[in-house]
Amino acid sequence: MFDLIPFDRKQHDLFDYFDRFEKSFFDGFGKEVSAFRTDIVEKDDKYVLQAELPGFQKEDINISIDGSNLNIRAQHNEEKEEKDEKKNFVRKERRYGFFARSFDITGIKADGISAQYNNGILELELPKEEPKKLESRSIEVK
Repeated sequence: MFDLIPFDRKQHDLFDYFDRFEKSFFDGFGKEVSAFRTDIVEKDDKYVLQAELPGFQKEDINISIDGSNLNIRAQHNEEKEEKDEKKNFVRKERRYGFFARSFDITGIKADGISAQYNNGILELELPKEEPKKLESRSIEVK
């Protein structure tokens, strides 16, 4: 019966407990703010990358290629104001968001990449490069 109950005989330090709690709570907080979720599906002749970017407009999204890296960035600034008859603020809201990710596109035809954005999902088609065929030949020994 006693083997079914978890029993930890280690001594616990209250400060250590709170330190671990804080680290686990805030760990990844900055990552979640700056990154976005993606799915990559392999098909016969291409990869399809689907990125979740809800709340953005097409104009807010920037896709660039730097060497063998595909960079996706999305940023928006939005400010809404509502005033009453006396020009006093009834409500003022600001929203700012910045997301960025990079992907290695080695083996992808960079000039054939296409993108579309619908209902908060950015979809990129990444055509595969044809594998280079190595020629057979003999080498003369001198």
